[in-house]
Amino acid sequence: MTAPITLGLNLLLGIAGGIAVGGGVIALFVVLDMVPRLAQLTSSYDKVHWYEGAMVVGSLLGTVSDFWNWKISSGPLVELGIGLFDGIFVGMLAAALTEVLNVLPILAKRLNMTHYLFGLLMAMVSGKVAGSLFDWFVYRQ
Repeated sequence: MTAPITLGLNLLLGIAGGIAVGGGVIALFVVLDMVPRLAQLTSSYDKVHWYEGAMVVGSLLGTVSDFWNWKISSGPLVELGIGLFDGIFVGMLAAALTEVLNVLPILAKRLNMTHYLFGLLMAMVSGKVAGSLFDWFVYRQ
């Protein structure tokens, strides 16, 4: 009798946690104005529903693939494409967060580095790439 109660409790907690995390992610996207900003930058206001649908479907597929441990064995070219799309998404999210919070100009101004803003940005990008490569090729082996 405790097995059905435990299963029901786990199911309830899993659904509640998923709703909380999903709500937080969507709230972040709304606060960052990612979709309207993307439509503005690409001059494609008529495609806003496609952007929103792609975000929802991508989130759903990512969650399901992680939950069920899906593996893709289509070769390195398909994996390269998927990695490229993942990188584009993470880059757009980071750029949107940086743009909304106006972090880099404030940081450069406070550190008296306004002339070196491009170098500061490249240092951050290089550090992120180096850390990711270290994680993939050294740490995870």
